[in-house]
Amino acid sequence: MAYKEVYEAWKSDPNGFWMQAAEAIDWNKQPSKALFDDNAPLYEWFSDGMVNTCWNAVDRHVEAGRGDQIAIMHESPITHSTKGITYKELQQRVASLAGALRMRGVEKGDRVIIYMPMIPEALEAMLACARLGAVHSVVFGGFAAHELAVRIDDCQPKAIIAASCGLEPNRVVHYKPLLDAAIDQAAHKPEFCVIFQREQEVAKLVEGRDFSWHGFQYGVKPADCVPVEGNHPAYILYTSGTTGQPKGVVRHTGGHLVALSWTMKAIYNIEAGDRFWAASDVGWVVGHSYICYGPLIAGATTVVFEGKPVGTPHPGVFWRIIQNHRIKSFFTAPTALRAIKREDPTGEWIKRYKLHDLQALFLAGERADPDTVKWAQEHLGVPVVDHWWQTETGWAIAANPIGIEELPTKIGSPTVPMPGYDVQVLDEGGHPVEPGTLGAIAIKLPLPPGTLPTLWNAEARYKKSYLEHFPGYYETGDAGYMDEDGYVYIMARTDDVINVAGHRLSTGAMEEVLASHPDVAECAVIGIADDLKGQQPLGFLCLNKGCTRPEAEIVKECVKLVRDQIGPVAAFKLACVVDRLPKTRSGKILRGTMVAIADGKPFKMPATIDDPAILDEITVALKTLGFPAA
Repeated sequence: MAYKEVYEAWKSDPNGFWMQAAEAIDWNKQPSKALFDDNAPLYEWFSDGMVNTCWNAVDRHVEAGRGDQIAIMHESPITHSTKGITYKELQQRVASLAGALRMRGVEKGDRVIIYMPMIPEALEAMLACARLGAVHSVVFGGFAAHELAVRIDDCQPKAIIAASCGLEPNRVVHYKPLLDAAIDQAAHKPEFCVIFQREQEVAKLVEGRDFSWHGFQYGVKPADCVPVEGNHPAYILYTSGTTGQPKGVVRHTGGHLVALSWTMKAIYNIEAGDRFWAASDVGWVVGHSYICYGPLIAGATTVVFEGKPVGTPHPGVFWRIIQNHRIKSFFTAPTALRAIKREDPTGEWIKRYKLHDLQALFLAGERADPDTVKWAQEHLGVPVVDHWWQTETGWAIAANPIGIEELPTKIGSPTVPMPGYDVQVLDEGGHPVEPGTLGAIAIKLPLPPGTLPTLWNAEARYKKSYLEHFPGYYETGDAGYMDEDGYVYIMARTDDVINVAGHRLSTGAMEEVLASHPDVAECAVIGIADDLKGQQPLGFLCLNKGCTRPEAEIVKECVKLVRDQIGPVAAFKLACVVDRLPKTRSGKILRGTMVAIADGKPFKMPATIDDPAILDEITVALKTLGFPAA
């Protein structure tokens, strides 16, 4: 079947479509139907089925005779180690950890926080919770103590599973002191903690509260899988909220299993025995969906990577791993690719490796600028699939479904909506706009299986954040347009659309133009307050490594490029060269924080910032441009 037929099949019979997709999952009790809409606009999927995620991700593959296949491949260029874990070994390790948690009183519905680096034990902890029907909440390893404390108080875990430390290229990140400080700050206290001691740092354990990973499991009886209802929460994943209070995105078990199972073949063209790598972190949604659960549900091999795209030890590390593990589909963030492109603009490092098995590169997490996509296409020689989704949705809203049909790509577009997503572009009043017109991107309710049914203990906030602005729709918070062929274009977050003298302009479109300059490796455009025009755009440019041309010349050329390609209406006159851009640890550029600095407004230091010192550099750059507010 072609994509259009599959999408139409969903549209004409959503219940039949998802019930058929559900046949790929082992159910303890089959659901009676797919959609449960009696509490609309709060929707649930497969609510009356009984199922276990860990069984579907691990045990059933062992039962099917594939226990000797590698399930998890750990690659740590920082510790110079490569280690494989088979499905049979994974089953034993997960059942043992789950048995130890159960012996300490963790049961179905209890919450467990996981605070770990990129090691296989992080996935084992997630799967052990799923085995018991406990609800895990992974907090990005190395998150500040205050942020961890806020999450402890919100989800009230019975236990916390952590590691003694995380590793960066040039330093050890001390997790245990951060964990201790967070527990001190939190009103809610976990009953116990389990600490995986790494050889790079052995942490001090609090007597009576903390257990070492191996000692904790000594002599316990392995646990079997506990079936849970289809609408039982599988996990809570906190995403940053605009109020500073993080939002706990909930994922229901049944829909999560069905959606991820469907996507592995349809979008990534991955089946049992294939090798898949998502270069992300278990602390983010990509790590949940496509490092841990998706590949294992499909019976594929997944890679857990502890390193960076550059500097561990060189900009060829991604290609080395893809070669050595014969990766079929690779998924990373555009920001990682830009970091590699900046160090290796001519693709010399790519030529050193044989990427015979690679069928496609997938990008998500932020807009993939056309220049980076073209660079990857040229040097890798495989389809580059930009796909668009969110923490809230858990899987792609729009993608090129290469497992169904590889559609023609249009650079700058994540291609077309996936089944389950009725994507619409709306004006301020909530009315659909013509193709090619910029507007707010919304999805007609109900959202498909695997997406968020609500926020943890915050139903009113869920409705206010996502459902109230456009009744009958889920508001994505992204702005963009759809073309005549139904291709989606994401141009910016809705708050990144700036208003220059009454014209609504996308900062993403300007960034696209700036990134096309041969000396520009990466860029960001923000809108700053302007007494006359309301807002005016300001560009920040990071240059390619080894660029020796005068910065003033490059800035001048960039200003001309925007004027030529977008027009005088953009009023683009200001740009400056900076060494790097402030980003979250997941690679998103902190545009809102930069706007606050430029406008002289107070701002809260983002908890997820990769390196706070970069903000000082941005402040200096703004002062040189003559912003007294900065």
